[in-house]
Amino acid sequence: MSSDATAEPMPVIPPGFTPHPWRPISDARIDADGFIEVSWEDGRSFRAYGLWLAENSDGYGLDPVVRESTIDPIDLPVAGASMTCEVDTDGALTVTWGDRTGRIHPGWLRHVADGGHLPDAPLPRPVVWSTDAVTEPPTVDGTNVMTDENVLHEWLSTLMAFGLCRLVNTPADPDFLGELMGRIGPIRDSNFGHVWDVRADPVPNSTANTGLGLGQHTDLPTREVPPGFQFLHCIRNEVSGGWSRMTDGLALVAELERNHPEAYEALTTLDWVFMNRAIDADHRWIGPMIDFGGPHQPLTIRAFYPVRTAPHMDEADIPRAYEAMRVFSTVARDPSLQLSYPFKPGDLVGFDNRRVLHGRDPFDSGGTRHLRGCYMDHDDVKSRLRVLARTHRREEAHT
Repeated sequence: MSSDATAEPMPVIPPGFTPHPWRPISDARIDADGFIEVSWEDGRSFRAYGLWLAENSDGYGLDPVVRESTIDPIDLPVAGASMTCEVDTDGALTVTWGDRTGRIHPGWLRHVADGGHLPDAPLPRPVVWSTDAVTEPPTVDGTNVMTDENVLHEWLSTLMAFGLCRLVNTPADPDFLGELMGRIGPIRDSNFGHVWDVRADPVPNSTANTGLGLGQHTDLPTREVPPGFQFLHCIRNEVSGGWSRMTDGLALVAELERNHPEAYEALTTLDWVFMNRAIDADHRWIGPMIDFGGPHQPLTIRAFYPVRTAPHMDEADIPRAYEAMRVFSTVARDPSLQLSYPFKPGDLVGFDNRRVLHGRDPFDSGGTRHLRGCYMDHDDVKSRLRVLARTHRREEAHT
């Protein structure tokens, strides 16, 4: 906490429910364009548009219960209408628009000025990894994950940073995965079901439900937005083989861009049709294998050869597209990038399905290998982690 942060002297409701230290404003001035420039004692300044402040002001725009703006844009003051401002003796900003007055929490305004409101601000930064530094999955003891929010926070934070994290010492109970997901958010359904089994079936609905080896891939590239996270929980494992393999897509993409620029260009620009071929489902999407999407969208790697149906590009580009895929698969399996580990009963591995490629070695059918799996979207995991981070901030504020 900085030297100009003090105890809040008068309650001012900020937007949302994130706690903010009181950061008294030292000065505020209105300019000719309808902005208010506010300053703090440490020299930080911020230009805030007056109508935006109206939407986020206590006493005018904000509903005090849900802490969201209640002003329809048509009801906002007309741009250029009368507006005055002053800094209260306690450092809050008070603004008057005609006959309406609102107060703005100075800690919340500083939070926005510093970028704390941005989607990834409270989340761990990605850690790009290779097997030079990471020789086994980042691991958290899951003994108390159902009762201790600190353990849940540690697991999800590590998962967000590395795109991969393993819980150990969880119950090898088929119902446990669904119960744990209930502590995080809604499971994303798919044609595989809500929570599904991964084991060798006599009549499989996917190559995952065989004893075959699987090359490095991501799940459901046939969707407009593939699932954000996948979770696999080991119930039994009595087979020989079947080790899991993981590759960090961020490291893979960087390696391709740095040392295989022609393949990188083809993988990021040439489109394929991806189609699910299940008997009872027909999902299709078109996109490149390395899909950066639009602005503010995360990387999506679309890489699963059983559902990559046909090239959607000029004929002249098809040979180089196939060569680029060969390079992609070769680099993804390079021992310097590919992590290998066995599943033990009670292990529960989460990974970012749009970032981390996963595969497995073939296994024999002389015993039982039973995993339970499910998906969850990025939005829901990130939301839960932000809420857990709020709790940690409150605890730190009281220590």
